[in-house]
Amino acid sequence: MRKKLSKRYKKLLDKTEVNKIETLEEAIKKIKKNCTTKFDESIDVSLNLNLKQKKEEVNLRTVVNLPNGNGKKIKLAVLCEESKIKEAKDSGAELVGSDKLINDITNGKINFDKLISTPNMMSKLGKLGKILGPKGLMPNPKLGTVTTDIKKTVKALKDGQIEIKNDKDGNVAASIGKKSFPDSKIIENFNAFIQTILKEKPNGIKGDFILSSFITSTMGISFKLKLNI
Repeated sequence: MRKKLSKRYKKLLDKTEVNKIETLEEAIKKIKKNCTTKFDESIDVSLNLNLKQKKEEVNLRTVVNLPNGNGKKIKLAVLCEESKIKEAKDSGAELVGSDKLINDITNGKINFDKLISTPNMMSKLGKLGKILGPKGLMPNPKLGTVTTDIKKTVKALKDGQIEIKNDKDGNVAASIGKKSFPDSKIIENFNAFIQTILKEKPNGIKGDFILSSFITSTMGISFKLKLNI
């Protein structure tokens, strides 16, 4: 069933040259002009990546450090030994605990956006993989969420570190700011996002790694971007 377009969205379509390829700077100006809702819309980027090799498909999963954050507040939970609970609380994590936190998760009380764990506590999390895994909340050493440096990790996540991974079609998406951000900060975040993606290009991938790129706002129209890479 085709989704019905709102009057507001139809007006945006009427005054927008949808298929035109835009520079990032021009696209941001048009997106902000189209942000006619009453809330501070997110600015979102989506890429289609060349992740197919001859013999198998490759997956990308990593973190991006956005220099200006993305304007979203996240609630962090830290699973750690009793001796590290004070350090975790002082670092700014909203939820901190050991066995009690594990019991809460087991009982479906997942009131957080990210979970950080110390290495010693990971053995206790093993049985919760079926709960945390599908939600993308399982701590992962590669993504920095299994760590002994709780303070550093909490700060990175609060300052704008985001996790990205592709879907089955090779698409990757991320929020890189808010309508209220100055253009310069959105551009800085976009460049950090793109450079991280390029560094993650797997060996064996021939030709362009980023096949297409689009930018939009939460309730706005998507613009195809011309990348200078």
